[in-house]
Amino acid sequence: MESIIRRRAAAYVCRSCTRQSQRKLLQQQQQQQRQQRTYSSAAPRPDIYDVVCVGGGPAGLSLLAALRSNPVTSHLRIALVEAQDLSKTKSWALPPTQFSNRCSSLTPSSALFLDKMGAWAHLDRARVQPYHEMQVWDGVTDARIEFDWARDAITPAGARIGTHQQIIAYMTENLNLTSGLLKRLDQLGGVAVFDSAKVEHISFGAESETEDGPDLREWPVVHLAGGAQLSARLLVGADGANSPVRAFAGIEARGWDYGRHGVVATLELEGHADSWENQTKVAYQRFLPTGPVAMLPMPGNHATLVWSTTPENAALLKSLSPTDFIAMVNAAFRLSVTDLAFMHSPACTSQADEYAWRLGHTSSPSNHKALPQPATAVQPGTVASFPLKMRHADTYIGERVALVGDAAHTIHPLAGQGLNQGQGDVQSLVRTIEFAVGHGQDLGVRMSLEPYLAERYAANHVLLGVCDKIHKLYSVENGPLVGVRSLGLSAVNGLGGLKRFIMGRAAGGVGV
Repeated sequence: MESIIRRRAAAYVCRSCTRQSQRKLLQQQQQQQRQQRTYSSAAPRPDIYDVVCVGGGPAGLSLLAALRSNPVTSHLRIALVEAQDLSKTKSWALPPTQFSNRCSSLTPSSALFLDKMGAWAHLDRARVQPYHEMQVWDGVTDARIEFDWARDAITPAGARIGTHQQIIAYMTENLNLTSGLLKRLDQLGGVAVFDSAKVEHISFGAESETEDGPDLREWPVVHLAGGAQLSARLLVGADGANSPVRAFAGIEARGWDYGRHGVVATLELEGHADSWENQTKVAYQRFLPTGPVAMLPMPGNHATLVWSTTPENAALLKSLSPTDFIAMVNAAFRLSVTDLAFMHSPACTSQADEYAWRLGHTSSPSNHKALPQPATAVQPGTVASFPLKMRHADTYIGERVALVGDAAHTIHPLAGQGLNQGQGDVQSLVRTIEFAVGHGQDLGVRMSLEPYLAERYAANHVLLGVCDKIHKLYSVENGPLVGVRSLGLSAVNGLGGLKRFIMGRAAGGVGV
């Protein structure tokens, strides 16, 4: 009887305790429901993201700004990892008479994309220079092709992109672009930024702790030096030619070095800055046997130099005094290949004196636009060089991995298409993610990413091949090939329709 009483007493629970137990159970169930996650929802766990982008350059920042400004993808949980201090980039500023030596040409298509995401308005427009004409010629035979949009298509100062589409490209500093993109991201919000953060390694995650949560064993996890771990439904590598993301995915990049260096500098041209205000700006490029040299217009009486040449010539150029350096730049556009070779040789003791004498014995073209205005000064501290190479990844995608920009491909700068290729990648990847999210798909699986690969790989491969062949074609100094390439250049120059088609394609299809 006593044991029965004890069992009944043990089985009895008061109503108050029962209610407390039920409330606790309900709270646990609600917490589990909050932790559940759909394929494109914002994750409550602080280390789980829909998209993690490694690399805060133009491609990575454009990707995040485009995703955040798109109503279909704006709710995604996004993180940015960048090794540099982005606060310095965002607040970057230079006096109006100084320009960075790392500049890029933005095609109208790229500019329209930036405008659509709301970033174009955040660029310092006083530091953006459109140009409508381009002179390209053979340094050996002087065969020439001239690209010239109609003069009445000049974009007025402050006009929005798209008002006048007949622009070959816009020149601007890379830092002006990244600063504007960062300001737009600040305006949009919703991006977890991990800057000044070194990626220690990337691995796969552990199994999900909850029954209904994502299985993180197939998710990339970015481990940062500070201890943070970011799990990504989709990991995007916008982290340059030596991409850690590409290495994690086991994707090979194949190609070769050109044995050439690109020498860059900021130049001041003849004439006062005010006298250049209403002039149509022209870009110039001359193909020399050692590599092409280009002078690209910047605001006012400034220009940016990109000179592809041998490592020995690059070392010489960087060692020269400003006076001799300017003499070499002017000689590169005016003197013969033989004269220029002598000025690079040890026998030349003063490039400035040699240039002045040889210029007096060199005939000038009758068309004043055939050659750039003489350079008169080089901005201190802007002469630098970098090795040139061609690389192409075997694929742009893996399971929960996508590559954009230089992480996917590296191109010769002769066509000025490197940055625009990256912008094209981003546009395509954003459309791919938008489709996946809009149709309830897992945006990170390879099947969802296939449209991006199909759209971009072949197009980039063709452009890489064309630029590579042009570089090799114009590296030949003598022989029958020289005559054939000159004949072809002159023939294209005489076909207006073909030239307009080439300009339209170079501009990203805008204005065709």
